[in-house]
Amino acid sequence: MPVTGAGAGLRPLLAQELHLGAIARALAVTGPLVIAYLLTREPALVNLCLLTVSLLIPALKLRLSPSAVIVQYLVIVATFALLFLAAPIPPLFVVLAAVTGFMAAAVTRFGTLLRTLGNWVFIPAVYLALEIREGALGEAALWQAGVMLGLSPVGLTLVCAVQALDGRRRTPDRADIFGPRSGDWLGPAVATAAAVFAAAALVEVFDIREGQWLIWSAASVVVGDLSASTGKLRLRAMGALVGAPLGLLIGLALPVSEVGYSFCVLGAMLTLIAFSRYVIGFGARCFFIALAAAFAGTGSGIAAERVENVLIGGAFGLVAVALAEIARPPRRPRPERPAGP
Repeated sequence: MPVTGAGAGLRPLLAQELHLGAIARALAVTGPLVIAYLLTREPALVNLCLLTVSLLIPALKLRLSPSAVIVQYLVIVATFALLFLAAPIPPLFVVLAAVTGFMAAAVTRFGTLLRTLGNWVFIPAVYLALEIREGALGEAALWQAGVMLGLSPVGLTLVCAVQALDGRRRTPDRADIFGPRSGDWLGPAVATAAAVFAAAALVEVFDIREGQWLIWSAASVVVGDLSASTGKLRLRAMGALVGAPLGLLIGLALPVSEVGYSFCVLGAMLTLIAFSRYVIGFGARCFFIALAAAFAGTGSGIAAERVENVLIGGAFGLVAVALAEIARPPRRPRPERPAGP
């Protein structure tokens, strides 16, 4: 029976706004981890969700083979381990975070599409290193990191299984498999490193809570010229200003709940891949994270912290992009070819 009325108009709208196939694949790799968390209450499984989604996103966007996903996994694990072990030594952590940001952008020298892969090494490595260090101290933090790394092959296996069944991998013999090489890779890479360095230094000096969001935001807005970066920050600010307070307000009316927290974690992971429009996806992510904090009983002040970190980190990114544009040497005009034979 054909769908008529409101249902007929809703279907194309959902198809336009949501990546339904990506959502199904994300549910396949994160759903089992969330269920395992509900059964065991092991917090490392929540962190493992981010690691797993970070493998899935470039695997889908770039149509990577399972072997390429394994390489990305090894780089994430190694980078996370370095940053996690460096976290108690603030100067070392700041420098390593900046180097990681530089490399995440510099890979575009070998193909512009590799920026996606670089971002999804930088984000989970930095985020999880600070998240685990802030959530636990000493041996407890080492235990959580060890459990997450010990369980991480499970997430890797789920992503590789999805890719193996997907059947849409790229042909490896194409020269432009990751897009054209960027001739202007150095400026964005330096700007990203400078923004991350400044943001990480601020986090360490002032012991800012949820500092991973500030660092993430600083790197995230370095997307091109100053106009594009300003637009990216505007979208992030709009999403944070709407999503975080709304999630906190709704959470205040609800009781503490492990089940509610688990579903919010799942929702936050899905927002990384679900929406066509960035502002909606980021707003939904802020909403679910604030609501998850409320369900966990730690929601006080999180909305304000999230907005502040997004804006401050984004401001560092804009300043870095502006300085990079000022320092960029002017392009020399190409000499005109003489007309005629």
